[in-house]
Amino acid sequence: MSLLECLVGLALSLILVAPLIKNSGELLVKQIALEKTHSIAFEADRALELIGRSIRMAGYQNAQSFLEGKGRPQSESDFIQIQKNSGYRGSDSLMVRHELSPGVDFDCIGNTLSKERTKNGLAHQGFVVDRQASAPKGMRVNGGSLICQSLDRQGRLQNTTLMNGVHLLSITKLEGRAGRAYKVRLEMTDGALIHQGFERTFATRNLP
Repeated sequence: MSLLECLVGLALSLILVAPLIKNSGELLVKQIALEKTHSIAFEADRALELIGRSIRMAGYQNAQSFLEGKGRPQSESDFIQIQKNSGYRGSDSLMVRHELSPGVDFDCIGNTLSKERTKNGLAHQGFVVDRQASAPKGMRVNGGSLICQSLDRQGRLQNTTLMNGVHLLSITKLEGRAGRAYKVRLEMTDGALIHQGFERTFATRNLP
């Protein structure tokens, strides 16, 4: 076989194989994007559930406290506060307060709530979006970090990162609804191709 025949055979092989290589590459890119999308959806659902659980607990007063006649402020803002445009890229922040139940309660990072983790008898749970503090200098940042704010065993406010990739957190009180309802919208991104919005509505159970 001459050199020319070898070159011709190689060229023909490349012509036949090139589309397969291209298709395999495109399939791999799509598979990675799909896995990222599923991961983002899972993280968003977890974050929304934590926020919703806090909203539902806002203003809770346990039976023992009620029987002992311990009064509490009646203003809604004493138990649930929303600060508009206070976080990363204009994200809203949320702070919730409530008493401890007779059962086992957890804060937004999974710590078991106890009297040591309260202030004036109230547990504090907050959510805010901040810049990614852990991103190396010069690295492209894929959104901000969702921060959980809770009390440590000395009753001091502590910040713990729940997840990254948050483009925006929006919390809106819905007027004209039975009870007190809040619409929570979480926009997630991978900093490149994926940008998804997730939205759920939660109602308080303990506020008048």
